[in-house]
Amino acid sequence: MTELADRLLGAVQGIRRVVRRRVRADVPGMPLPGAQVELLRVVADHPGIGVAAAARELHLANNSVSTLVNQLADAGLLRREADPADRRAARLEVTAAAADRMAAWRRARTGLVADALAELSEEDTVAIEQALPALENLMGILKEQP
Repeated sequence: MTELADRLLGAVQGIRRVVRRRVRADVPGMPLPGAQVELLRVVADHPGIGVAAAARELHLANNSVSTLVNQLADAGLLRREADPADRRAARLEVTAAAADRMAAWRRARTGLVADALAELSEEDTVAIEQALPALENLMGILKEQP
C-alpha cells in the first residue's frame, strides 16, 4: 500500500503543479498563494461561513485563517460582514471580483485538463473515469481524519 500511496500522491501533485503553473500564465492577475485560493473556494462553497468554521474546513488555526481573510479583504477578493446573531463574529463572502477570477481559473483548469484527456486513449480515459468514485471516497476519508 505504501508504494501505491506514493505513486498516487506523486501523480496528483504532479498534475496539480503543472495545471497551476499553466493556468497562472493564462489567467490575468497576480497569482495567489495556495492557502488563499483554498480559502476562497471554501467561502464560495459556503457563503456566510465564519472564520472558525473555515479554519476547521481547511484544517488550519483560526489565527492563520484570520490572516488570510485580512489579506484577501485588502485585495478586494473577500468581504467580511458582521454576523447579525453575534456582532463580534464575521461572516465571509467572496466579492464579484473573486467570483470572476475563480470562474476564469475554473475555465482555464478545466479546459487544460479536458484537452489533455482528449489526447489519451479511450482505455486510459475510461480507467480514469472509473477510478473517480474511489478517489472521491479516499478524499472523504482523508478529510475526516484528525
